[in-house]
Amino acid sequence: MKHNYILGLLLLVFFSTSEIKAQSSESLTLDLESCIEIALENNLTLKRSQVNQALSEATLLQSQGQRLPSFSAGASSGYRWGRSINPVTNLFETNRIGNVNVSANSNLTIFAGQQITNSIRQAKTDIEISQLNVKTTENNITLNVINLFINVIFAEEQLKISKNQMASTKEQLGNTTKLVDAGSLPIANKLDLQAQNATNELEVLNAENNLRGAKLNLLQAMQLPFDPYFQVIAPDLSVDEIFISGQSVDEIYNYSSEILPQIKAAELGIESAEYGVKAAKGAFYPTLGIGGNIFSNYVDRTIPGVDRPTFITQIENNLSQAANVSLSIPVFSNFRNKSAVQRARLQKNLSEINSFEVKNQLRQDIELAFTNAIASDQSYRSSLIRVAALEESFRIAQQRFDAGAINFADFQLAQNNLFNAQADLITAKYTYIFRVKVLDFYLGNPLNI
Repeated sequence: MKHNYILGLLLLVFFSTSEIKAQSSESLTLDLESCIEIALENNLTLKRSQVNQALSEATLLQSQGQRLPSFSAGASSGYRWGRSINPVTNLFETNRIGNVNVSANSNLTIFAGQQITNSIRQAKTDIEISQLNVKTTENNITLNVINLFINVIFAEEQLKISKNQMASTKEQLGNTTKLVDAGSLPIANKLDLQAQNATNELEVLNAENNLRGAKLNLLQAMQLPFDPYFQVIAPDLSVDEIFISGQSVDEIYNYSSEILPQIKAAELGIESAEYGVKAAKGAFYPTLGIGGNIFSNYVDRTIPGVDRPTFITQIENNLSQAANVSLSIPVFSNFRNKSAVQRARLQKNLSEINSFEVKNQLRQDIELAFTNAIASDQSYRSSLIRVAALEESFRIAQQRFDAGAINFADFQLAQNNLFNAQADLITAKYTYIFRVKVLDFYLGNPLNI
């Protein structure tokens, strides 16, 4: 019985381990380009922008259709009872009369105060705006994914540092334990290292949670479910190959305002609103149109002594045509036309405000990005010097601690200072990389790392 229990336990462990390995081998592993592609494919905001573009195209089709003649055709059939006029004899009769009516008509607007023309121009401009909005959304998604991707790499680096610190403490704890057991060191040294080891384990746990959170944020940006085995392929990021542009803030702004889609979209918004004003004003002009229609009918009554004509014969005999020219002059429209012009002008004012706001926001973003890039460059350079100095300081402290020349508190201080500096260096490195990439974006450079 006991052997069966042990065998069952071993099988459970085996299959559990196999399942974990299978899950790990099937885990999602992506590079930056793949992450961006998936995010662009799944992002709902981008899909909404694309739908809005399709709506703009539908509006253009409707506006262009106003230049074409309308055409409709119809038919009706029914019966009449009681006293009514026989359409054949034009006499009153008290009989059931069946009839079939067929008709067709067409109308074409010749002039409508340029309302159709300006509506078409406005619709075409709105399509351009929609296309630019799609591009803006794509850029925002790409920037966000790059930032989240870098956060994952940064979190992985932080985890490595925490694990290295824990490994160093464990090694030191092992050596100290031997010396304590041999009576060469007091037990307090061992207890201090045990406490430090517990602290390092907590730091590793926090780093693992931070990494898990960074992966979760990236996966959510791609609209993917969380995968605990998700991995990213870290590119070879060399800070020495990344440089801040030598251009000034004004130069970067002037260039980016010419290439960024949100600026062009805001300017086209004013143009679209101007066409809206012109179209609204066109309602004050007369509308000239032409039209025509044809009509025929069939009835199932006949003239006494005369053969009933066939259906086709009646339709041909009763066929009538009409053509007309219509002129509509707006005299008073209950202020509808006037209020429409006011709304169009106010919409233009809003578009002008939006354009100014977008340009102002761009300048502020560039100023902030430029300042942050300079600061992160300085921080990274300072961190390099600090880490180099603390590495040498820790090397000396470790030699002195091993020789018993300093106590554990001094050794621990040197160790913590080094690991904190290394963590700060990693932070400065990836912050610098991302901020330089933001500046590159404003200069129209490819969004990649």
